[in-house]
Amino acid sequence: MKGQPAGAQVDRWRQRMKEKDRARIQEIINGMQCPKDFKCAEDGFDNLCRTKHFGGELFLQCLEETSPPCPFAGVYEDGFQMRFCRCPLRVYIAKNLGK
Repeated sequence: MKGQPAGAQVDRWRQRMKEKDRARIQEIINGMQCPKDFKCAEDGFDNLCRTKHFGGELFLQCLEETSPPCPFAGVYEDGFQMRFCRCPLRVYIAKNLGK
C-alpha cells in the first residue's frame, strides 16, 4: 500500500501466511543482500515477476520479456534462450506460496 512505511507493508504479508512460511521468509531475507531492497515484500508479494517453477530446487524460469538488471537473473542459450531467476526469496515464494 502506498503511503505506509515499508515495515507496515511487510507486516501485511506476514499476517496472511503460515508461521513456518513467515519464519522461513524472514530467515531468507536476513541471510541475503537484495539489490532491489526487497521491494517484492513491500506489497505483500502481490506484484511479482511472472515465473514458472519446473522442478528445479534453486531456480525458476523467468517468463518476463524484459526485466531490470539483477545479479540473480541469468540466461541459458543452446539453440534457444531461457531466462531464469536464482533469487532464493523468489524461488521460495514460487515453490511454497504458489506466487
